[in-house]
Amino acid sequence: MNKYEIMFIVRPDMEEAEIRKTADSMKKVLTDAKAKVLEEKAMGQRELAYEIKKFNTGYYYLFVVEASREAEQEFNRVARINENLLRHLIVKVEE
Repeated sequence: MNKYEIMFIVRPDMEEAEIRKTADSMKKVLTDAKAKVLEEKAMGQRELAYEIKKFNTGYYYLFVVEASREAEQEFNRVARINENLLRHLIVKVEE
């Protein structure tokens, strides 16, 4: 199992409940793949450095997880498909 930091940005034009539901669904992708979520942080709405899909802001989320390579790849696959996410980034943390 490797340790990863996963950050993703959710579209700002949805209701707050939908935004939270999107973050929970992304967390469920990880837990279904037997990943262990060590830390979950909702960083709130922030301004983007540049416009993405005609949005200037987005809701940032950070997960610190202990996961297998397969779980990381599954999250990456689902994040690319999910239209509610503007961007995502997965960084392997070296111990």
